[in-house]
Amino acid sequence: MRQNQSPYSKCFYGLAVLLLFILESCSVNRQMAGKVNGLFKNSVALNDHLVGFALADLDNGQVIYEKNADKYFVAASNTKLFTFYAGLKLIPDSIPSLRYIEKGDSLIFWGTGDPSFFQRRLKGVQAANFLKNSHKQLFFSPGRYTGNFYGPGWAWDDYNDYYQAEITELPLMDNLIEAKNTNGKLSIVPIVFTDSFKVDSLSAEKAFYAVRKFNQNRFNYPAVTMAANYDQFIPYKTSTATTVRLLNDTLHVPVQVLHMEMPASAKSIYNLKSEEVLREMLQPSDNFIAEQLMLVYANQLQGPLNATAVIQFVQEKYLAGLPNKPRWVDGSGLSRMNLFSPADMIAILRMIDKEVNNREKLFGMLPAGGKSGTLKSTYPKTDHPFIFGKTGSLSGVYNQSGYVLTKKGRVLVFSFMNNNFVGPAADSRKEMVKIMTYIHEKF
Repeated sequence: MRQNQSPYSKCFYGLAVLLLFILESCSVNRQMAGKVNGLFKNSVALNDHLVGFALADLDNGQVIYEKNADKYFVAASNTKLFTFYAGLKLIPDSIPSLRYIEKGDSLIFWGTGDPSFFQRRLKGVQAANFLKNSHKQLFFSPGRYTGNFYGPGWAWDDYNDYYQAEITELPLMDNLIEAKNTNGKLSIVPIVFTDSFKVDSLSAEKAFYAVRKFNQNRFNYPAVTMAANYDQFIPYKTSTATTVRLLNDTLHVPVQVLHMEMPASAKSIYNLKSEEVLREMLQPSDNFIAEQLMLVYANQLQGPLNATAVIQFVQEKYLAGLPNKPRWVDGSGLSRMNLFSPADMIAILRMIDKEVNNREKLFGMLPAGGKSGTLKSTYPKTDHPFIFGKTGSLSGVYNQSGYVLTKKGRVLVFSFMNNNFVGPAADSRKEMVKIMTYIHEKF
């Protein structure tokens, strides 16, 4: 007759199985680390500049391979992962678009930095409709934003480029003007800027291209023929007067200026769901949305609209346990002053995964290799992507940080950072795709 196993025997058997699993897992990870190390060692393109890499298991956090993972790198738009995480914490549901009070026959409102207010792709109109339908005298009260029109360390000579719109407390239409060829004629949106565009007969430029005066909304273009597909987005110079002018034009109701400190009791009008706005920041890597969201986060803290204060708050409250304390200065990553380590990146990616708590939803918000966003053309076209993450690029900088799915069913988190190369970014990008594809296929 078979005797019953003692509790000690069952416990010993369970521990033995667990130990065997751990040893097998460690063996696989060591093999993976060795193979990946060989790829880095033999890559000519990755050995002429500073490269950082970190790879870990998303579920248990076990680090598989590191290369300069504790070194600081210019993050470029990988910074948006930190902006994303801050949004998950501070605006989990919807975007507050305006704060307001009603006094008699007057409605006084303040901006929150909401990037969706008449934004071209998001088309947030709930706050605008609220103002249009109020039937009260409208007063815009400026002064909540306490920063500069650019973030710390931004390149001032990029002022005419679409990706560097100015930061304001009440942005309208991305803080951009669209100039385009419409049936052979130059059309301008918003139309209030039409008279600000003039021909520069002295320009020697051979291609049609409009350039703004740095501190003025005066735009010049050369006396040459427009290309049929000409379509240019140019940041306009922001000011309270320009904001009010645009409000009057878009709302079709009079708006006046009233300088008044916002009371803590001011109510909020919400525009769009946070998920929609965060996705629109991540997929095309929209700098404007990222920077304006930092002001929206500041609004949630009930203080002045100031990105520096938000960053300090988020770092102290939520990010104190990061492996390497980052230098984080803006929301978009336009500044080269942003410095993060690959170890920080995989840490924030694990925190994002935990906060969203739905990988299908999370991966749908991020660019997907070969399918969507800034990773669409980086990896071969596919309906079954295996890379989900953020790119980051500046001159001499190209990074990818995100999640990789392996053919054996593992979900890994990675950060691949390249700084200080002088050749084309395509060389580094090609090697990154080679290594990440190898990890997907072999493990």
